[in-house]
Amino acid sequence: MEILQPKGWKRPNGYSNGIKVDGDMIYVAGQVGWNDRNEITSAGLVDQILQALRNVASVLETGSAKPKHIVRMTWYVTETEEYLSLQKEIGQAYRSVMGDHYPAMTVIEVAGLIEEGAKIEIEATAVIPSDRRGQVDAGIDD
Repeated sequence: MEILQPKGWKRPNGYSNGIKVDGDMIYVAGQVGWNDRNEITSAGLVDQILQALRNVASVLETGSAKPKHIVRMTWYVTETEEYLSLQKEIGQAYRSVMGDHYPAMTVIEVAGLIEEGAKIEIEATAVIPSDRRGQVDAGIDD
């Protein structure tokens, strides 16, 4: 994986401008902050983000991938002001699941989400590098 940072551009905070990869792709559908019974258990944005990220990680694990294989994320939020006011807490929640890995990322405010009570929906695209495929499948890759 190669981070694409154009010369002279200020480095972004919490994401990368672009990533170049070669390997098997995994597309994770939008995940909201609900549990395995499709129940949103918290009205709090940070709690919902944490659960949505855990859901993304679970889908990746099913495909023999890890959060570090994510190359692109799109976040849909219902309240930009709430999202911006909780940046520190959101960053902590993000790092607790994703580590210090910052893929290309977009955050979009939407009028609402399909799932009642959802404040966040997160999509992800991951790539297992072709030179690491067998190691990931065998559980060797870190």
